[in-house]
Parts: sequence; structure tokens; C-alpha cells
Amino acid sequence: MIVSPVPVSPKIKNSPDILTESVGRVGELRLEYARRNGRTIIARSHCTTPWHLLPPIYLDDTGAAYTLLVNPSGGLVGGDRLSIDMRLGGEAHVLISAPSANRVYRSQGEVSIQDIKITLGAGAVLEWLPEHTIPFAGSRFRQTIHATLEPGATILLWDAVASGRIARNERWAFASLENEICIRTAAGQLLVERYALDPATDLGSVGIAAEWDYVASLYVINDTVTPEVWSRLEARIGLLLDERAGSLLGGVSQPAAPGVAVKLLARTAPDLTGALDVLWAAVRTELWNLPPVAWRKY
Repeated sequence: MIVSPVPVSPKIKNSPDILTESVGRVGELRLEYARRNGRTIIARSHCTTPWHLLPPIYLDDTGAAYTLLVNPSGGLVGGDRLSIDMRLGGEAHVLISAPSANRVYRSQGEVSIQDIKITLGAGAVLEWLPEHTIPFAGSRFRQTIHATLEPGATILLWDAVASGRIARNERWAFASLENEICIRTAAGQLLVERYALDPATDLGSVGIAAEWDYVASLYVINDTVTPEVWSRLEARIGLLLDERAGSLLGGVSQPAAPGVAVKLLARTAPDLTGALDVLWAAVRTELWNLPPVAWRKY
């Protein structure tokens, strides 16, 4: 396991109140990947509690580094501030996931925050596929994912959220939920998804999503893939969504940035997982002529 020790800055060392409130609640994870001898490696890493980092797993002969992001604390409580700063060097290929869902617990007032910053070097590939977020009743969660791509870089970004703890009848019962995804290409083209839901205000309505239990987004962006490939992938994904009508409601389009954008509503967790599997396989086939990956989350 590659885990850097937790640094104790002079400010924290000399301020007992900050020490008590921040340890385990203000977590930082910084990762730098590089391509070396045909394999992507972690060239530099740093994490503070509650983040922990497992060494990469290599599941095929592509040299892609499959990395699990681990938060053993069980979830986020009000006032937690977690951050990830991830940088991929040129031609690096990384797959990111997590061993379990991201749980956000009830809060009396403070917001749980997760900020993610991603930088992809020229020709790098990132397949970002975390488990979905579960906002408990009364929870307050704010997430930002900002990705910057250099020429020829590819990001496949999956983001999904449950309506709540469904088995506990906590559907759409969170206090607030904010999410922002921003992907910027080397030429400055932007893809932005942003929403804020607050049941105490007019922003509380989730519209047609209220009838479903899971909401997800899948974005694939690359500034050098030809328009013909994007059109073929868009059509293929459209057919896959049509085949699952009833268990899924979704749409696919080509956004302002070169790529495809998919929005999904799902009835159940297996429906959501099944949709991700077939969509991810379609992307890997069309862009890289690679087979699906057999996950290992243990």
C-alpha cells in the first residue's frame, strides 16, 4: 500500500481546536501518474485521513493502472471536506473506482463537501467510474468535479446518485444536494453540468426523476476523435438505451465539447450497474478496440 504519512503543519500543531476538528474530516488525496516502460504507475502520491490508497492493479496487457479510492470512515458527515487532485502524465491510462457507494449522512446544518480536480496530459486516458452517491435523509452534500484535458486526452466520466436510502423509504429526502461537473478541452471547449436541489425552496423539485431511484451521467470527451466515431458511438448508445426501455429512461447527444453525453434514470441498482456495464463496453470498443474490464473490488 502506498500511503504517505499525515503531515502536521505548524498551524495545526499549535492550534488544538483545529487539530480536534480537522483530523479525519479534512482529507486530501493527491495522485500523479506517469507512463513508464509500457505501464502506467503512480509517480507521486499523498493522502491524509480518511483517504487511503491501494497500489494499482493491472488487469490486462495494456499497462492501464486500475486504482481503488478508499474512504474507510464509512461516509461523509456535516463539515467534512474531502479533496482529490489527480494528474495524469502524457499517454498514461488510469481506471478509477471505489469499493462501495459514497454515503452522505444526516447533518443539522453543515455541508459535506467533496472537491475533485483532474488534469490529463497529452494523449492520456482516464476512466473515472466511482460507485454512486447515497444522500441520507437530512444530508447536505456539495460536489465539484473539474477536469482539464491537454490535446489528445480522453476522459470517460461516470457520476451517479441514488434518491436516498430506498429500503428505509428515504427517497428524495435529503436537505440539499449540489453537483457541478466541468470538462475543459485544450481548445477551451466546455461541457458543464450543474444542479442544486433544496427541498426547502423552489429548487426542491426533481421533476420526472421523482418517479425513479437513480440518476446518472456519462461523459466521454476527446478533441482528436473524428466526428464519424462520435456519431457511430452516439447511435450505438441510443440503441442500447432503447433495448432497456422500462428499466431505464435515458438520452444521448453530442455536446459542445467533442464527445458524447448520456443522461440516465434507473429503477434499481442492478439496472444502473447493468447500464454502466454495456455503455462502458461500447465506449471501450469504439474508441480503443478494447474488451470490457473484469472488475476486482477486493
